[in-house]
Amino acid sequence: MMEKRSRVCDTMVCAMARMIQDGDKVFHGVSSHMPMIAVLLAKALYAPNAVHLNIPGGTDPSPRRLKKYTSAGPELLEGARSSFSLMEVFDLSMRGGLDVAFLSGVQFDVHGNVNASVIGDYQRPKVRLPGGAGSAVLIPTAKKAIIWRTKHDKRTFVPQVDFVTTKGNVDRIITPFCIFKMEHGEMVLDTIHETSSLKEVEENTGFPIQYIRIAYTPIPTKEELLALRRIDPGDFRNIEF
Repeated sequence: MMEKRSRVCDTMVCAMARMIQDGDKVFHGVSSHMPMIAVLLAKALYAPNAVHLNIPGGTDPSPRRLKKYTSAGPELLEGARSSFSLMEVFDLSMRGGLDVAFLSGVQFDVHGNVNASVIGDYQRPKVRLPGGAGSAVLIPTAKKAIIWRTKHDKRTFVPQVDFVTTKGNVDRIITPFCIFKMEHGEMVLDTIHETSSLKEVEENTGFPIQYIRIAYTPIPTKEELLALRRIDPGDFRNIEF
């Protein structure tokens, strides 16, 4: 079980990293170990000129050691070329200058709406969630919002979200089973991970799966796996599961 979970995690992180183009300005927030490591991986292997932006403000940091409990700690100021505050990240995005924002949520529907506010009725919710925070600003304004979620079930992928916290430029949603993409305003299946199947995706999604053809997410290469071990020797990317 642990081996499969690790394979799934590495597949997700490598898939995120490959979505970063050389020269992209890329942001990730707090509690974001997987995209943080994906950005570091992309810069190490195939997007050296990507610009890494984060909550502490260190631009293109070179952390000596990642910390277990945060992806917004002082290590992301180590070796930074400059400081770029969170307010400036929001301003950059609203001016159309942020290429990629890695964000998450709790509920998603077929139209790419994101709920991070409540489960149930807004006035009398079953669960009160943290809210939109930066996602409410960045998902509508970043050129490309890439969402990751380590849970894939019918409570997460629903026909209609209980509350629309934010919507906008969602490009991909990466889960432990597959990658969805947005096409013409609807979520369609992009690729399935080699550890999953179409049946598993269908059984755990609360709306009909649309796809043109069955394709599989490329497995991590030996070079990527070696780089992951070098960048994240503590295997902190797995703590999100």
